[in-house]
Amino acid sequence: KLFYLVVSHRFSSVKGGIDTFFGLDDAVTRLNFIYGLTDWLNVSVSRSSFEKTYEGALKYRLVRQKKEGPPVSIVGYNSITINTSLDKDILPQLEFKHRVAYVSQLLVSRKFNKNLSLQVIPTLLHENLTKLDAQDNTQYAIGIGGRHKLTKRWSVNIDYGWHLNRADNTPYKNPLSIGFDLETGGHVFQLHFTNAQPMNAAGFLSRGTGDWGDGDFFFGFNLSRVF
Repeated sequence: KLFYLVVSHRFSSVKGGIDTFFGLDDAVTRLNFIYGLTDWLNVSVSRSSFEKTYEGALKYRLVRQKKEGPPVSIVGYNSITINTSLDKDILPQLEFKHRVAYVSQLLVSRKFNKNLSLQVIPTLLHENLTKLDAQDNTQYAIGIGGRHKLTKRWSVNIDYGWHLNRADNTPYKNPLSIGFDLETGGHVFQLHFTNAQPMNAAGFLSRGTGDWGDGDFFFGFNLSRVF
C-alpha cells in the first residue's frame, strides 16, 4: 500500500509575455492525494483552484500486459468532479447537480520495449451543466499518448485528446500536451506545456482554450512524492 501526494501548478498563457512574466503571475494549483488500496486499485481525492473544483476518483487494473499473455494492459478510471465556483446569484436556477461532472475512461496501453510505451484512452464525459447551450451534456473523446525514456531518469511524454462531438460554435480546443519527467528517487518532477489549463480530466478535455498555432499555451509542473 502506497500513498502519493501530487502537487500541480499550471500558469496562465505564455502569450501574456513579460506583462505576466510569461504566465507565472497567475497560477492554477491542484493538490491530489492518491492511496493504493491494493496492487490493482487506488483511490484519489483532489482540490483544484480552477473553478474551485473537488474531485474523487477510482483507478483499477483490469488486464496486465504479459510476455506470454495479453499484449496490452487495460485500466479503468472513473471520476466525479464538483465545481464549487458557480454562483447562485448569477444562476438563480442552480442546483447541486449542476455542479457535477463525471468521467469514465479505459486506458489501453502497451509497453513495446524498455523505453517506449503508447496508450489509447476511449473516454465518456458527462457534464450536468455545460458552458454552451449547444454542447451535448454527454460527450465523447479519444485520448492518444506516448512516453519515451531519453535516459535512465528523463523521459518525454506527449498526449492529445480528440473530442468527438464538440459543439460547432465552441471556443474550446482539443488538448495537446508535451512534457518531461525527471525521476529523483522518491520524487517525480514533471514539466509540461499544454493548451488546456484545467488539470482534472473533465475540464482538461472539455475546456482547453489555448491555440498552439497562435503561441497561446500554458506552462506547468507536477511534483509527486510517494510515502
